[in-house]
Amino acid sequence: MAAATQSHFLMNLSSHRIFSQRNLRADARVPSSSSCEITRTNRSWALPCSLKVDNFQSQRVRRRRGSPSLASFEDGELLRSGIGDADGIIIVDHGSRRRESNLMLEEFVKMFKDNTGYPIVEPAHMELAEPSIKSAFSLCVQQGAKRVVVSPFFLFPGRHWHQDIPALTADAAKEFSDISYLITAPLGLHNLLIDVVNDRIQHCLSHVEGDADECLVCAGTNKCKLYNSS
Repeated sequence: MAAATQSHFLMNLSSHRIFSQRNLRADARVPSSSSCEITRTNRSWALPCSLKVDNFQSQRVRRRRGSPSLASFEDGELLRSGIGDADGIIIVDHGSRRRESNLMLEEFVKMFKDNTGYPIVEPAHMELAEPSIKSAFSLCVQQGAKRVVVSPFFLFPGRHWHQDIPALTADAAKEFSDISYLITAPLGLHNLLIDVVNDRIQHCLSHVEGDADECLVCAGTNKCKLYNSS
């Protein structure tokens, strides 16, 4: 049951990250500076740093005719579009000194790659652990990527999304002047996250009531238990 629940949890997150690009409005105005940007040589397109909450909520994107999105839903089924064999995807988290935490990102990336069918997907850690964004970017190019999509595995936009990840990605791209890259929005306020959080709450409650095993996140930590203040 633990494995099945963890799989459901990660699959929900996987689904969300594929579809987060739907939150970007194709007809939005383009400001002169930001953190979430697609860059090619000296040209860049970006979202403003002072984003409103609504920009991160699930919504149906209005696209110009012929303008592809990364992916979309139709009757609950994944429609793959936008990502091709020459695209590399980097899923980047903060990074940890704890090996167990870093291994979880690697496992998620494997699940994401298996379920999307995208040919080039690499994990990366912003700091504290390898592979770095620079290493992952290089691996994508070595596998034939002509465009790299950097997907921050973060809930909300903060300094890491506004400053650190763009700076590290720009540094990684210096060695590849003919490679364009995109830094996507973080997870944000997406309807699918409601199910993910609820699933985690329900499973942990079931565990402390003796009806379920520990999930893979809590396994062996003895953290998933009821505490009394007295």
